[in-house]
Amino acid sequence: MTPLELVIPSEKYLATYLEALRRGWSPDNIRGAEAAAEEVAEIAHDPERFIAQRADDRKATGGPIKMPDGSTVERLPGFNRWLWDGEFCGSIGFRWQPGTAELPPHVLGHIGFSVVPWKRRQRYATKALALMLGEARAAGLPYVELVADSENLASQKVILANGGELIEEFRRPARYGAAPGGCLRYRIMLFH
Repeated sequence: MTPLELVIPSEKYLATYLEALRRGWSPDNIRGAEAAAEEVAEIAHDPERFIAQRADDRKATGGPIKMPDGSTVERLPGFNRWLWDGEFCGSIGFRWQPGTAELPPHVLGHIGFSVVPWKRRQRYATKALALMLGEARAAGLPYVELVADSENLASQKVILANGGELIEEFRRPARYGAAPGGCLRYRIMLFH
């Protein structure tokens, strides 16, 4: 078995990424199938542009972000990495505001991750988050915040396994759509 690594999105990995979207996986834990369908269409229209926008956008040039309620918000600098063990396993993204660890109200956390259903229960999310924390340290942030739905025990375990400390429970803002239950915000200190 090939060890898990984080790879920069590229054409080399695009076919298996596309296959995961078609099998029902979505990199967007909130918009789900709608976001997956949009990505399939984007890839069909311009695969090079799709990859360029997903890999590294450290200057936030990719245009606005569509929220679940249909509104758009300003994009933050960030980048995505794909989980790879010889095939596509999921994605993890990191976003931040230059000069501060604070996030604008429309951004719930610095890091978001999603593992394809057929690769879950292999600790891939835990490993991917540990690797991404190194990237966050390199960006100079003192901490990162992550959010998990209060019912999502798997994500909570991933965050806790990487040193996350619960800092608040809250209701998801309306622009994220109506979702049952609350959310938990965790903080992971990057420098001790």
